[in-house]
Amino acid sequence: MSEVLLVVAHGSRDPRHAATVHALVRQARSLRPGLRVETAFLDFNLPSVAGVLDRLASEGVRDVVALPLLLTRAFHAKSDIPAVLREAPPALRIRQAQVLGPSPLLIAAVERRLYEAGLTPAIAATATVPSRGATPGPPAGTTAWRRAVDEMKRSTGVVLASAGSTDPEAIAATATASSRGATPGPPAGTTAWRRAVDEMKRSTGVVLASAGSTDPEAIAAIAETARELRRTGWCSVRPAFASASLPRTEDAVRAMRADGVRRVAVAPYVIAPGRLPDRIAAGAADADVLADVLGPSPELARLLIRRYDECRTTDTERVAVA
Repeated sequence: MSEVLLVVAHGSRDPRHAATVHALVRQARSLRPGLRVETAFLDFNLPSVAGVLDRLASEGVRDVVALPLLLTRAFHAKSDIPAVLREAPPALRIRQAQVLGPSPLLIAAVERRLYEAGLTPAIAATATVPSRGATPGPPAGTTAWRRAVDEMKRSTGVVLASAGSTDPEAIAATATASSRGATPGPPAGTTAWRRAVDEMKRSTGVVLASAGSTDPEAIAAIAETARELRRTGWCSVRPAFASASLPRTEDAVRAMRADGVRRVAVAPYVIAPGRLPDRIAAGAADADVLADVLGPSPELARLLIRRYDECRTTDTERVAVA
């Protein structure tokens, strides 16, 4: 039987979690049609890891790459997952792949979600309007400003004009941007667009909000990801945590305001919705922009396949089963 990629997710009582994991796995499966990809959960959801491994062994599968659907190497990757893999049927030869982070693809996924949430080059272009002779409106982020924006939108129609494509995914992405009411900036890829993106980043700080951990290696990995995101041009990037570690999301937002950052965005550095991502969202109440979780982004799907390929081509030792 062919080798199987087993994606091991944490699981959650929140039904959105499993739905997001399955959507991500479907996306990854579409990138490698010849690869069998299975999904299992450590807790709360079915199928369980043990149940899937038993089924694979009964079907005659012999080789499995177990991929932790985790952004950092903390307790679940170091302890929980190896423990359950060691209890697999002895007929299985199992390798445990590396966790997803850190990776440039995760940085790209975070930025994708920020742009989808409304951080577009058009924001930077709008910021330059007062210098051209227009009367400035209320300060950005205030209640009066939000009311003025709502009034403007109610009287303004937007034609979102893209280059065009025969690719259904590209067409769907354009339709999604249109439905969210984003105001288009300069055509993507042009010199004016690049300048507008750079200008937007120079005036925007990002709070990179993760679930949190007590593991020093995991905390260090989040800090390194924040530094890498900062190097892409954002004026400031601060890590924050929903549990276990400090600062909390709301504290990081306040600290950025105190530092004089004009626009603050919160980017959840989590894969799927759930209790802790909801806590991140609540802490982002005073931010200007709240991005979505990483979810089934194209970058994350590509990263799953990349970690699988890396595991197969390196000298990763097989998990010793009981």
